[in-house]
Amino acid sequence: MSPGESAGAEDEAGAGIAAVAEAVPDPVRRARALWLCAYGLFSAGDAAGAEALNARALALFAAEDDPWGTAAALGLRSTLALTGGDLEGLGRDGRRSAALFRELGDRWGELQTVSPLAALAEIKGAYEEAEQRQLEGLRMARELGLEAEVSARLSGLGRLALLARDWDRARDLHERARRIAAEQGYTYGEIHSGMGLALGARRSGDLDAAEAHLLRLRDGFAAVSSRAGDHLLCAELGFVAELRGEAGPAAAHHLRGLDIARVLAEPRALALSLEGLAGTAALTADRPAAVCAARLLGAAAAARRTR
Repeated sequence: MSPGESAGAEDEAGAGIAAVAEAVPDPVRRARALWLCAYGLFSAGDAAGAEALNARALALFAAEDDPWGTAAALGLRSTLALTGGDLEGLGRDGRRSAALFRELGDRWGELQTVSPLAALAEIKGAYEEAEQRQLEGLRMARELGLEAEVSARLSGLGRLALLARDWDRARDLHERARRIAAEQGYTYGEIHSGMGLALGARRSGDLDAAEAHLLRLRDGFAAVSSRAGDHLLCAELGFVAELRGEAGPAAAHHLRGLDIARVLAEPRALALSLEGLAGTAALTADRPAAVCAARLLGAAAAARRTR
């Protein structure tokens, strides 16, 4: 199935779900059905279908003055905003969702807002806030006995350890997250923690281990990988090749990543691919290549400023 055919099938599925939901007479129950289906579509990788259904659910929740439903739909919208690069919307919706769930005393709901709000803090360089959110989320996940969420929060803390250049702690956190995810059959958790192990290995200089982790992800999870995941995989393989001085393979990986970034239309993804191509160009070590690298870095900086 081509990308166009796939998108058409997803649109048709979303429309079919909405039509079935219209048959539910009670508006709150109808809205909750729409939200649950939106949550499922997002988890299956259909962000556009999830966004459409969630918008309908949120409108119904607001009209019926249902605080739980409003909080749930805002929480999902904040997660969708993260994947689409809308950081302002992420912060607005995520914080309101968390506040509503807190007022309702719903710890599960509040836990759903941890990941997007921690990611927002991390993106903005507020690492202490990001760590506090991840630690609070870890505590809630353990209290509720949600092992998949425990894995996710450990991976989140592992990413922060990478930013602090604490390679040993990052490896330990990601490995603990990976084991829990595997035990729970939580495929996304295995992918996320596996990528964390690859990132740590590459940044600490262990290129062979980094490549082994990346190839394991590519070969073992291709059927369930998202476009965002494919993009990061290409970028990391490109960085490994670049660090080995392999300009041709590095450029090939980054160009594949650039194609994906254009489909994603996410500024940070585009910037990462452009930065990778700049590093590859700089390997040539002549004036034209240096000029090309500088232009690519300028384009990457401009893309990051559009967040």
